[in-house]
Amino acid sequence: MIRFAARSASLPAAILALALLAATPAARAADKVSFGLDWKAEAEYGGYYQAAATGIYAKHGLDVTIEQGGPSVNHAALLIAGKLDFNICSNSFLALNFVNEKIPFSVVASMYQKDPSVLIAHPGQGNDSFPALKGKPILISADTRVGWWNFLKAKFGYTDAQIRPYTFNLAPFLADKSAIQQGFLGSEPLSIKQATGIDPVVLLVADAGFKGYASLIATSNANIQNKPDLVKRFVDASIEGWYSYLNGDPAPGNAAILKANPEMTQVLVDYGRGVLKSHGILESGDALTLGIGAMTKARWDEFTADVVAQGLYPKDIDSSKAYTLKFVDQKVGMPAAKSP
Repeated sequence: MIRFAARSASLPAAILALALLAATPAARAADKVSFGLDWKAEAEYGGYYQAAATGIYAKHGLDVTIEQGGPSVNHAALLIAGKLDFNICSNSFLALNFVNEKIPFSVVASMYQKDPSVLIAHPGQGNDSFPALKGKPILISADTRVGWWNFLKAKFGYTDAQIRPYTFNLAPFLADKSAIQQGFLGSEPLSIKQATGIDPVVLLVADAGFKGYASLIATSNANIQNKPDLVKRFVDASIEGWYSYLNGDPAPGNAAILKANPEMTQVLVDYGRGVLKSHGILESGDALTLGIGAMTKARWDEFTADVVAQGLYPKDIDSSKAYTLKFVDQKVGMPAAKSP
């Protein structure tokens, strides 16, 4: 470290500038971060692509590589194996699985306040509400049977006898006007309209009172303990990316999504972003006062009590080990107009 005398201001400007430059520590190289998605690039991950494309991650000293998911990719396993630094934990059930199976990982933010899972039906068939679907056949996947399907059973009296296999193929639904199937808010409804020219009935499970979080960010407990600054910078930058994508110009993020996923179209990207906004998937509930990414102990406790009552987890499961609030609820990136 060079120490300057009180009269250093009298030195020629060029010499002083060189001295100051020598005294400044070299800029720290950006920390490399690998981040896994739970599906292919689409608007549902727009905030992350926006953060990368607009330099938000770089501003936080991060060099982030976004790894796409897909039907043959198990990013949860890669995270646990240390091949990824962070990944998308699709829902609260998976976070509780970390605890139940004694896997040393936790979620550090929940970008979605509402789970975007939906049930879809044809219009004009009398299937336009959750109560109306009681006793009727519904196409449900194996994963969903041990997830939010149990919430619908408990609340609306559905039974497993209603379940028909769902293979993520729209053909059976399109061929049968009485058919009902699961889906995601930002994809199947548009695909069905494109195929039929008709808007289907779309019932958002979260609007029926399902309390599970979705699209959470997970990392190892070792990162949380040993690299809290890295975790905080990644969470903060991702939150800022989401505010930029939802409330600013989404073009940079959309361009990055389209480049990463050639199967994606501009129409679907625009639709996906639109429903995220119109349904308050990210900006609702606690996020309105605490900021995007918000989680609370009260909501985790309520969700855990519900799934324990449904027999999905042991009565003594400690849900506090599934998450940490250390990196959220701080109004990071929150527009002033949205602050209370």
